[in-house]
Amino acid sequence: MHGFWGRILHVDVGSGRAEWRALPEERLRGCLGGIGLGTSLLYEYAPAGVDPFAAANPLIFVSAPLVGTPLTTTAKFAVVTKSPLTGFIADSLSSSHFALELKRLGIDALVVTGRAPSLAYLWIHDGEVEIRAAGELAGKTPHETEAVICAQVAPVPAWVASIGAAGEHLVRFATISNEGRHAGRGGAGAVMGAKHLKAIALSGSHETAVARPGEVNKIADRLRRRSVSSITDKYRHLGTVGNTAVFNRLGVLPAKNFQRATFDGAEALSGEGLAGSHFSRRHGCASCTIRCERLFRSLDGHEQRLEYETVFALGPMCGVSDPEMVLEAARLCDRYGLDTISTGGTLAWAIETSAAGLLPHESDAPPAFGDGAGLLAGIEAIAMRRGIGALLAEGSRRAASAVGGGTGRWAMHVKGLEMPGYDPRSLKTMALGLAVSPRGACHNRSSAYEADFSGAVDRLKADAARGALVAAAENFAAVLDSLIVCKFLRKCFDDFYAESAELLGAVTGWALSAEELELTGARIHTLKKLFNVREGWSAADDWLPERVLSEPLSGGVADGVALSADELREMIGSYYAARQWDAEGRVPAQVSAACADACGVTSALRRAAGSDRATAREGSAGSHQSSR
Repeated sequence: MHGFWGRILHVDVGSGRAEWRALPEERLRGCLGGIGLGTSLLYEYAPAGVDPFAAANPLIFVSAPLVGTPLTTTAKFAVVTKSPLTGFIADSLSSSHFALELKRLGIDALVVTGRAPSLAYLWIHDGEVEIRAAGELAGKTPHETEAVICAQVAPVPAWVASIGAAGEHLVRFATISNEGRHAGRGGAGAVMGAKHLKAIALSGSHETAVARPGEVNKIADRLRRRSVSSITDKYRHLGTVGNTAVFNRLGVLPAKNFQRATFDGAEALSGEGLAGSHFSRRHGCASCTIRCERLFRSLDGHEQRLEYETVFALGPMCGVSDPEMVLEAARLCDRYGLDTISTGGTLAWAIETSAAGLLPHESDAPPAFGDGAGLLAGIEAIAMRRGIGALLAEGSRRAASAVGGGTGRWAMHVKGLEMPGYDPRSLKTMALGLAVSPRGACHNRSSAYEADFSGAVDRLKADAARGALVAAAENFAAVLDSLIVCKFLRKCFDDFYAESAELLGAVTGWALSAEELELTGARIHTLKKLFNVREGWSAADDWLPERVLSEPLSGGVADGVALSADELREMIGSYYAARQWDAEGRVPAQVSAACADACGVTSALRRAAGSDRATAREGSAGSHQSSR
């Protein structure tokens, strides 16, 4: 087999049992690798209705057909599990050398189940699997953990993915860290912590074989040249922090918990401002020619990686404009293993709730907007579940449900996942993309904002044309995330599906058409939806926070712009129609069966259909029922 290995490794860290299992080629063709294969394995391995913190909830690390080839930006892996934050699918991507080492093990996916008796790490060296005691690693940062494990397994070289204190304390938005990067929107790190698994260390020696090496090299050279052309100027010159000033100017930069879409202190936190005051160096992932990462140096000498979403969440979202405070907040999130978007969003909810006098532990209350020192204290409290941090570690939806008193109005989430740095009132296509995403409030699983920024639509006005745009964007992203190709390379394709079919064919030897690949993207997205339906999804979950639908924007070029419930309802209806789902967003049985067959999960689908799986989920969007 070319591009794939045709097998997975399943490790039960409770019993210590390791089992290799074959993956049929037709299943791999049906859902590719990365997010696609991970979703199909989640559907198969996760018992319906499983508690995310239960030993039976699988934590799945997935490679992809392009990993290990000469193609730029392809050193990526996916992590898929049932989210402790949303109760739905959590699918994350991370990058660099851990991805390459996962592929070198000679497997397409690693499935981890069970719960170790005490803190442990998993060491996989080619065909050898060992669960080692890790009590001495308790409380250590991911960087410290990596150093200790690499020393223990030396002279064998290894790459490590691990959790910090937040994962150990089951913070519902804890991440899994590797080389300073994170897989973790939705709390994969907490799932790892629930398994008493501090880290996974890998060392492999298998090289990826491709069907037509000369053709692969030719395509790789073409994409490499495009990746360092004007197409990627934005990412190569400023990195994603370049979005801050642009978004502020366009009135799409959420500030003070989405009270506004502009921020007075944006200049100091812009790409230009940070480059002038704190720039340290440019960096990139393994196998990447774009090198979008920017590292900045604080006044005390610490070097810290920043990207737009982190700047937004720990800066404008919490009213903080001091770059020093944002840099330190980001450093703490990296040390503890916390998703910065959910951290900032949950703290912003707490600030408003505290100001209204509704937050318990008043002596331990979060700061006012703009209090950087208080922000840092709040991050540490969350990571250690100390004081008010124990409540905030549950995320804004659960925290608001526990406090009550109408505080859910300030919990800016979709399906329990906190909102990213795009105000949906001034980006109407993005508004729909956020509402219907199976992952929750996610900007990455459709990049629906591209339609708004392209000028092809009026970003300030809603209409029924948005449904088809979002569905097409989701299919596109599903293929990118399953091949896996970095989204920053997406515009380097003149005809994405045709060129990707050519590329995948050269790697695997398959004869593929552009139409088949596009259909594969739709199938992968549909399988995510089917998993969520099995876990209790209802149409009420496809909705936006009350603030977005009741408070017009004030200030900036989008002053007075609003999004009504009726407008959102119309767009959602157009999306369901574009997907050929029913008016309540349910997938027709014939489509479900075809999707399950192609992805190799027909038996799992039948098991779910044979019993009542519509269990009410804790913290579901009950407050949105009347709006829908």
